[in-house]
Amino acid sequence: MSGNTPVFLGPLPPAHSDVFGVLDAWVQAGWLRELDRSLAAFFSRLAPAADPLVMLAAALASHQLGRGHACLDLEATLADAGRALALPPEGASALQANELAPPVQPPAQWLRGVSSAQWIAALDAQASLVGHGPGATPLVRVAHRLYLRRYWQYEQSVRSEVARRVSTPTSAARPEVQSAMAATLDVLFPPRTDGDGGTDWQKVACALAARQAFSIVTGGPGTGKTTTVVRLLALLQQLALSSSASSGDADAAPLRIGLAAPTGKAAARLGESIDGAVASLPFDRLGGGDALRAAIPTTVSTVHRLLGSRPDTRHFRHDARNPLPLDVLVLDEASMLDLEMMSCVLAALRPQARLILLGDKDQLASVEAGAVLGDLCQRADAGHYDDQTVQWLQAVTGQSVDAWLRDDAGRALDQAVVKLRRSYRFGADSGIGLLAEAVNAGDEDKLKRLLAGGHADLSTTLQKPGQANLDDAALRRLVVDGAPDAFAGGGQGRMENGRAVPKPVGYGHYLRLMRAREPEADAAQDAFDAWAREVLHALGQFQLLCALRGGPQGVEGLNPRIAALLREQGLIEQEQGGWYAGRPVLVTRNDYALGLMNGDVGVALSVPLGTPVEQRRRLRVAFPASGQPGGIRWVLPSRLRSVDTVFAMTVHKSQGSEFSHAALLLPQQMSPVLTRELVYTGITRARHWFSLAASPDMVLAAAARRVERVGGLAAGS
Repeated sequence: MSGNTPVFLGPLPPAHSDVFGVLDAWVQAGWLRELDRSLAAFFSRLAPAADPLVMLAAALASHQLGRGHACLDLEATLADAGRALALPPEGASALQANELAPPVQPPAQWLRGVSSAQWIAALDAQASLVGHGPGATPLVRVAHRLYLRRYWQYEQSVRSEVARRVSTPTSAARPEVQSAMAATLDVLFPPRTDGDGGTDWQKVACALAARQAFSIVTGGPGTGKTTTVVRLLALLQQLALSSSASSGDADAAPLRIGLAAPTGKAAARLGESIDGAVASLPFDRLGGGDALRAAIPTTVSTVHRLLGSRPDTRHFRHDARNPLPLDVLVLDEASMLDLEMMSCVLAALRPQARLILLGDKDQLASVEAGAVLGDLCQRADAGHYDDQTVQWLQAVTGQSVDAWLRDDAGRALDQAVVKLRRSYRFGADSGIGLLAEAVNAGDEDKLKRLLAGGHADLSTTLQKPGQANLDDAALRRLVVDGAPDAFAGGGQGRMENGRAVPKPVGYGHYLRLMRAREPEADAAQDAFDAWAREVLHALGQFQLLCALRGGPQGVEGLNPRIAALLREQGLIEQEQGGWYAGRPVLVTRNDYALGLMNGDVGVALSVPLGTPVEQRRRLRVAFPASGQPGGIRWVLPSRLRSVDTVFAMTVHKSQGSEFSHAALLLPQQMSPVLTRELVYTGITRARHWFSLAASPDMVLAAAARRVERVGGLAAGS
């Protein structure tokens, strides 16, 4: 039989009719994906004599992947199916809208009377479908967790590679290298003059990251993750160049370093931050001079572009057989990396290459399955540094570790994870910083005090309890001018670090600037590039964030509504084929032909076309592009196949971004996506001003719920 000939497996076995009747009803109600049901149907035809519980488990394991879980927790599902599976979805109304639809059994009702032992026995009886480790079965059971094999393999490869790299010693173990490291660290981290005598965690992070082939630097916004990694790169390059010079190598070879982030926006932001941080390094005191400066890269790629995406396939050009030509790889915004992508990254690194992850462990996890950074940093708050690490840090950095962060039984991974514990962005009296801390801690009393007002950088007055949605007047004030009157003093007169903070703005700021600074038709290309850069920068001064994608309080409902309000104000013109000058767009899918990545933000601008005599103008979409002449990539609107208007953006899509003024709108009805991590991530997108458009009750309810991704990476099994 030809390999291309489809295999007909026949109809579903009659013995499975009951369970598939339930699955069909769940699909019809929008509780389950058709993909989940189809997978179970495929298995049913492969094993027609299997217990129906096996088919149910297969469908639910697939369903959990769609919700970001690496596997199905059988015990949690039996204990509380509604919570474990989020079935039926909160707020689902498909059934109520269809009076002719048959009643649907929720999972808890269908599983009533089933024990964990019974479910496991049914799975284990199907050796052709369910395995317990390496093999070819499509499902893998490990204790009470059921995986689709591919995701079990991803988890295994990430765990084994991280463990191997953590235990791989580097040259830092040699006494002469330790001495050079200590001297370089003292230059990079001079004694503080701010009176803070506590542990310099940035210095500690650099030392620990230099000690092994895998490390994580985590911390909240403004804790200096980028500053730390730039100094770490300077340290590693200094040691590499010094080692080459001391060995008599005339052509001292610097380390090959790669910098990457999950999205184009995050990559651009990291590149800007690194460029600025490199400029402040004391190269004259480090001894490496221009050679050391040149050895620290400032160009940042997306992870997909780094690995070499291959169209229409899950595979990459760089893998274990064709590894990346790198000695060091730094991945920023690592909380956005899912289990599959982390497995691909580790597979593409040479065995001796060093991997450094940067990210905020408390942010939202990846959209796809897995919470890799959160799992690996699960013990970071309490340190768990063993005595050997504490003594080594004292010798190399001169830094002590508080007793409560020590643990004689600390794990190997604990010694590779550093949490930066001081925020340089938010002062002790910053409402944004305090609100983020309170949400992250789930501190209800503190949240109530902060939501009551009193902080100059916080506005919490835009939405009241019982109000179904922001009315047009409130939404207009917010999105046009930033609702400065909702802040103390009208947003005027604030100072940060001795500098005046510009007042909060809305989208009217960039739209007015777009018109006021538009070059003459006969201006040089440089003038249009500079104009585009200025408009894009102004666009980033404000962003409305939403928890939901669909519905009137999601981006799908708010984007056309905001466009209509801006059009009423004369700030944008009527659409022509969906486009107009000033339209902000978000790329939603990688487009390698155009050089655009998922997450890139651009703006449509009117530019001259043809000869100066004709003076015709046409819309082009301008995207930031550090590698392009003028720093701008101009694209015809007709070539953009996967973009959304982005007056409103989901919190998930905002990760890796920062806005001078961010506003977060939460729905009035509870949803599975409303969690502590989502609210925290939304708050921490704001640098100077934060507006909360949500009832206090909804904020408190969301802060009380944590994202609980199911998987075995944190469990270590």
